Amino acid sequence: MSVDAKSTTEATEVDKREDLVTLTIDGIEVSVPKGTLAIRAAEAVGIDIPRFCDHPLLDPVGACRQCMVEIPDAGNGRGFPKPQASCTIECAPGMVINTHLTSPVAKKAQEGMLEFLLINHPLDCPICDKGGECPLQNQSMSHGHGESRFEGVKRTFPKPVNVSAQILLDRERCVLCARCTRFSEQISGDPFIALVERGALQQIGTYQDDPYDSYFSGNVIQICPVGALTSTSYRFQSRPFDLVSTTTTCEHCAAGCELRSDHRHYQVKRRLAGNLPEVNEEWNCDKGRFAFLSGRGDDRLTAPLVRRDGELVVSSWHEAIDAAVAGLQAAGDSVGVLPGGRLTLEAAYAYSRFARAVLGTNNIDHRSRVHTTEEGQFLANRVAGRDLADSVTYADLERAKRVVLVSFEPEDESPMVFLRLRKANRKNRTEVLTLAPYLSRGSQKLNAQLVATVPGTEAQVLGTLKDQGLLDADTIVLVGERANLAQGTLTAAAHLADETGARLAWVPRRAGELSAIEAGCLPHLLPGGRPVSDPSARVDVAAAWGTASLPSSEGLDADAIVAAAADGGLKALVVAGVQPEDFRIPAAVLEGLEAADFVISIENRRSQVSERADVVFPVALLEEHAGTFLNWEHRRGRVNTVIRHQVAPMTDIRVLAALADALGSDLGFRGSRDALASLDELGGWDGERAPLAQAPATPYEPAGEGDLTLATWRVLLDESAANDNEPDLMATAPRPVIRLAPATAEAHGLAGAGQATLVLTGGELTLPLEVVEGMAEDVVWVPLHSATDPGGSAGQDGTVTASALGAVAGDRVRLVGGAA
Repeated sequence: MSVDAKSTTEATEVDKREDLVTLTIDGIEVSVPKGTLAIRAAEAVGIDIPRFCDHPLLDPVGACRQCMVEIPDAGNGRGFPKPQASCTIECAPGMVINTHLTSPVAKKAQEGMLEFLLINHPLDCPICDKGGECPLQNQSMSHGHGESRFEGVKRTFPKPVNVSAQILLDRERCVLCARCTRFSEQISGDPFIALVERGALQQIGTYQDDPYDSYFSGNVIQICPVGALTSTSYRFQSRPFDLVSTTTTCEHCAAGCELRSDHRHYQVKRRLAGNLPEVNEEWNCDKGRFAFLSGRGDDRLTAPLVRRDGELVVSSWHEAIDAAVAGLQAAGDSVGVLPGGRLTLEAAYAYSRFARAVLGTNNIDHRSRVHTTEEGQFLANRVAGRDLADSVTYADLERAKRVVLVSFEPEDESPMVFLRLRKANRKNRTEVLTLAPYLSRGSQKLNAQLVATVPGTEAQVLGTLKDQGLLDADTIVLVGERANLAQGTLTAAAHLADETGARLAWVPRRAGELSAIEAGCLPHLLPGGRPVSDPSARVDVAAAWGTASLPSSEGLDADAIVAAAADGGLKALVVAGVQPEDFRIPAAVLEGLEAADFVISIENRRSQVSERADVVFPVALLEEHAGTFLNWEHRRGRVNTVIRHQVAPMTDIRVLAALADALGSDLGFRGSRDALASLDELGGWDGERAPLAQAPATPYEPAGEGDLTLATWRVLLDESAANDNEPDLMATAPRPVIRLAPATAEAHGLAGAGQATLVLTGGELTLPLEVVEGMAEDVVWVPLHSATDPGGSAGQDGTVTASALGAVAGDRVRLVGGAA
């Protein structure tokens, strides 16, 4: 080692030592980083100090005073004359801390605080939902007195109080730790609950005119150290010690949250946030927590169905497979495969291999949503075949100087990205810019700067950000799935990132989106991002699959598959987990399904697709089998089997393997483990990728007629089938409204109007009107997939939605009037 290198190393070691503080805890010397709280230093040496208000992800507050320790004067001025709350004291050099293990003073202080807390706390542990996993219960046994000295009358309140439709409050159980209020203010940004009153009357309160309808409200139940906050749906359902817990990954969006799923008697009773610091830390959204009942309704498919004499009748598996094989053999390679976006990585890979190696077609597309050719090129060039090492991560968001949101509303479309951006903004002053028509509620909580953008002009607005120097190496650009609706936006984002050094990440809405892309569920891509058009890529995959060759021409995308089925160009369809209303024109999807000679539906619930199918195969719910999801970072999240049946249920992979066998072929695997091993053996594509065009082939031309541009997206809690059978959750969904800029409302004679009527391609919507300051002019916003007229006729369940009327962002629309 040279002298310079040695001196540099020594200087680094000195810097590291200078960042450490050495102190003594219960006679044990420990060194911790500067700023470490005493309670964390104690944890570092294995000393558990009781606490209620302390939480590692919340700012310290010292509310419960349960974590008292003695800090005597060691001759260096670091002592205190009275016990101190260890959750608020930062460690200092030479400090001596004595906990309840070595200090009678600290022990007496902790026992006294517990005694005070129990004066008014009800002894209703046998009926309390928290009983069996309650910190107060545990600490009363380990650190409290064996008997109570209190002989008075305990404080009582009417109970329970509905904090929201899904959160119940038992006020007499509250220990005033302020965890719930701090979470709402610091983490989610929804300060709808607060401590009110003083002294013995202090309690959790809500604003009378503003209920606690937060996307993250379920977290306050989980972090409550007592049974004060409970879930409406889980209340009195089970005792914690009767539940079996399984770690899994959420299936609702591409955030990749780790969950803890608790079940009893073959039923999932509740889901909690897992502890995965790299992704969701210890939080999750209410959709991931509560929306797990969609497959438990009366429409659950339990047996195969085969169409006979125009009617679907229950059949055996052998009969259903024979009927499906007959239909597929008659169709030959004139088949389209629509696997949807709900699938795990392994199941998506099975559909990709089934289409190519068994059916001999590249007509496969998972995008049961609005999509474009430009998006397909972008996915091939910038998304497919990547891994975590190549991607932007949650940690990168926290460290970023600036984050630009393009056609992306994190709170609605990827809630964990929203929480991480809010953390970055609050702690690191990360600047957030959003290219949107108006500053949404989520963007307001991010303190985001609005770059008012008319849908369809995102590419041009991105160019102005570059000219202003707002795109650089310290910037992360998050592009949402909706960006493909504005022609040229994805291409512009990619090229601007290359030119400026900004990092770019694409954030889809559905959990199975990245999995399907990597598995090759696209007409122009094979697994691992291999282009279908590349002969070496086809040979590579064919050799791994043990097939002579693969089809060489690019297949039809989802819209073209549906259109070809409608006009007779395709004879058969294999459909799995597709909702027609997610497409640009839902009626066209239904027309294609009805016109196709033969349709196979692989589903777990009856749907508009299964009702039009010739053969229906029921498959297991996600909780009944294992798999993997890829989140937007390209990070793998394990989906573990929660409900284990004595007989293994039929999954998508098992159904496809059975069909392949009956067709005289071999899928290559029959379970998720072997499927994942096969995909891993293929690996990613390291060949050349097709370059992105510098500009779209044709200029942007909005669809429809009218003098306003439509802006729209799906809110988190909408009419999605995934939210079915959970009325308490849906009661907290935001109400659908029409939003306009003040000048636009004035120009259309709607100033002061209570509602307005919007004319779309497929019909009219009449909604309450909300005028938004700062919104882009000549733009009108409505939610894409939210019920607007219960009892209507356009939606799947009798409700009218903007998507059911064929609406997408960028359409030209009209306002025809309003009412006071």
